[in-house]
Amino acid sequence: MITNFEQVFEELRSKTKKRMVAAWAVDDHTITAASKAIEKGIVEVTLVGDKDKIEAVCAKENINPSIFSIVDNKDELKSVAQAVGMVRDGEGDILMKGLCSTDKYMRGILNKERGLLPPKAVLSHVSVVSNPNYHKFLIIGDMAVIPAPDFKQKQAICKYLVNTAKAFGIEKPKVAAIAATEQMLEGMPACVEAAMLAKMGERGQLGNCAIDGPLALDVAINAEAAAIKKLKSEVAGDADCLLFPNIESANVFYKTNSMLCKEVRQAAIVAGAMAPCVLSSRADSIDTKLNSIALAALTAK
Repeated sequence: MITNFEQVFEELRSKTKKRMVAAWAVDDHTITAASKAIEKGIVEVTLVGDKDKIEAVCAKENINPSIFSIVDNKDELKSVAQAVGMVRDGEGDILMKGLCSTDKYMRGILNKERGLLPPKAVLSHVSVVSNPNYHKFLIIGDMAVIPAPDFKQKQAICKYLVNTAKAFGIEKPKVAAIAATEQMLEGMPACVEAAMLAKMGERGQLGNCAIDGPLALDVAINAEAAAIKKLKSEVAGDADCLLFPNIESANVFYKTNSMLCKEVRQAAIVAGAMAPCVLSSRADSIDTKLNSIALAALTAK
């Protein structure tokens, strides 16, 4: 089982390199993260964007631009569309967001004619958090794409979390369906739907995983809290995956980790498209973007 990002890099070096296409890749964080991914031997990279800006960043950061394939496109929206089209046409295995805003990036992915959305697919944001206060990766969703997932969308989110966990070598991932309480309160939709997911998991309808809910965050990731509350569960205190009830709770959890917890390392992608799509904030660190590239490469077909 892979338990840290260095092991992810090591695993990827033993495999054929994936081809990554970065959309509107004109900023120092994207270009530096891409260069580091190349140095680690995990991807080949095409940068789509204003060539003059790309070369200026390379000069500033002391990066040799010849390590990239550069596609000159002076227009932000057109560069996103071109990058998406390249992946759709099989010229890349991974898409990455550069300096473009998330809405422009997602608009390109969702384009009906030239986007990356399979018929009837549900896109979801999957994040991976490595926190020194927890004994393994936490895989969470959805903090950036689906604002208020309905029950069908929660099933899709669960599938993506489980698939990501399996890419890390976890044979039977433990999924916690998070709510404000572990009590079964019928007046709280998050509790009701978490219990429904748990029953589906028990009957094997969600694949080879163990899922329990509703679980409050403390009992999901803290064995002592689960013991104090006398909660007997295969998942409680040892969750691999956290399925949050809405975008606000997942987003706050992710950003609390990144802003207040030292030595936290993170990664994020969009799952459900024709290819993994790196989706990190424009303000995310170079390390987070490098880890996200690695996560996309690990989950790419």
